[in-house]
Amino acid sequence: MNIECTRFRVKPGKTEKVDEWLAFLNEHMEEVLVTLEGEKMYVETIFREFLNNEEYLYWYSVQGTGGIEVEESQHWIDKKHLEYWDECIDETYRPVDLKTEVVMIPTKVSQSMK
Repeated sequence: MNIECTRFRVKPGKTEKVDEWLAFLNEHMEEVLVTLEGEKMYVETIFREFLNNEEYLYWYSVQGTGGIEVEESQHWIDKKHLEYWDECIDETYRPVDLKTEVVMIPTKVSQSMK
């Protein structure tokens, strides 16, 4: 199992596009959840932060092994998601992986994630 929380910086001037992106994901949640199956993604959450006049998105995920990468997906929702990513995420900023210190998952839940 892979558990991550990573910070990405949003490109300047893309706040409204990020609003649209997050609304798009929320409005199409049924399709989004279908794509998570192939990725073996058990939990994926996006957090947003404005800090020192910059905007960041954090991805928190709990993923099994052996799933496909989102870039390999042929599903239309993933293709649209990656279009938003390319437009909004600042590739000049090195993503920051937060260090996992404690994982609290009940046994009955973690056993169903295998």
